[in-house]
Amino acid sequence: MSDSEEAAQAASPLKRRVILSAVGIVLLVLGYFFAAAFLPRWWSHRVGSQSDGKFRGGVWWGLFYGILFTVLPLVVARQALRKRFNWKWKVGIVIGALILAAPNLMTLGIVLGNGKGAHAGQRTLDDQAPGFRGATLIGVLIAVVIVVGLQYLVTSRSRRGRELKDLRSEGRHRDEPEPHTPVGS
Repeated sequence: MSDSEEAAQAASPLKRRVILSAVGIVLLVLGYFFAAAFLPRWWSHRVGSQSDGKFRGGVWWGLFYGILFTVLPLVVARQALRKRFNWKWKVGIVIGALILAAPNLMTLGIVLGNGKGAHAGQRTLDDQAPGFRGATLIGVLIAVVIVVGLQYLVTSRSRRGRELKDLRSEGRHRDEPEPHTPVGS
């Protein structure tokens, strides 16, 4: 094998990686522009059709999405803090939590977005689902309070259980008789 053939074989994996990376970056950029133009419009029309153009429907659906799709992702994401999972599982858990939070993230994209798709989504929500954005925010806040409260209850209960176990083991040691030592020793 000549030096030029060896150099060509060595450059081949590097060339393949560079090409695949470039294609991946181009696809990510195209995906971003597609998502920025399409998702806000699509999501606002889905919510608008559910709300039926009524304020009451917008508020109820906003509370529903805000609470449910905040509680679920936070509970799932909390699992990533467990020590028994390796980093690959933790990344997967966080990605799963982000997927569960997608309805709230799409609404947030409409609220904070400054592109044409976000502005079209804002107009659609104003017209077909009035009250949805504010109710979603209130639902998110309610969900955070629920999750923090549940975490406090679980933590305090487990702490109380450990303290009770320690007190019981300490009480057993107190109830045991002292080893008998002879008086003349």
